[in-house]
Amino acid sequence: MRDPVIKLEGIHKTYGSGESAVSAIKEASFEIYSGETVALLGPSGSGKTTLITMIGCITEPSGGKLHLNGQLVYEGTWQVKDTRKLRRERIGFIFQSHNLIPFLNVRENVTLVPQMNGVSSAEANTQAQALLEYLGVGDKMEKFPSELSGGQSQRVAIARSLANNPKIILADEPTAALDAERALSVMQLLRSLAHEQEVAIVVVTHDERMLPLFDRILRVEDGYVREEKF
Repeated sequence: MRDPVIKLEGIHKTYGSGESAVSAIKEASFEIYSGETVALLGPSGSGKTTLITMIGCITEPSGGKLHLNGQLVYEGTWQVKDTRKLRRERIGFIFQSHNLIPFLNVRENVTLVPQMNGVSSAEANTQAQALLEYLGVGDKMEKFPSELSGGQSQRVAIARSLANNPKIILADEPTAALDAERALSVMQLLRSLAHEQEVAIVVVTHDERMLPLFDRILRVEDGYVREEKF
């Protein structure tokens, strides 16, 4: 039986204390496997972003257990010394805004994280070119973000998220700023990446038109997480 890439056991998050305490996520327990695309659905304020930032080791949970790639990374407190290093080396992030660095060209945006992780410039450049060509923007290597369309920028952001060879990609509303056609193209691309690269991809989305492209749906309501059947 396959081991999950992401495993939550009773993860919860409370902001504040006493009478002002607010439970953002209540006892979330689920597993996600490599090759899966999973949608996180729910109304604004339901806890989706809190949940995905806890999985990404950005927000510290209030309790429970979190395993990533078979490693226990949280149990009452962080079980790893450097969560920033863990994020940089193991997790890819894609956001609603592509967040490309404007004064770096496309190639430099994609090679930045691998080089921070100790990969040589030559190897990082070779990998960046392969990723950008795979994603259909190989001819934009020397362009700057201001010279790209919205869809091209998001493809470069996806390449950047893959540059550290992660087994987990977390995407927060990655298609919200795109029109319907480009949004569909990006989601089809993420689905292909999950299956071809054996990556677990978790996507926060409001766009229910995209749901047929997901393998599973997790709905977050009032802090509770439940799996929803198609």
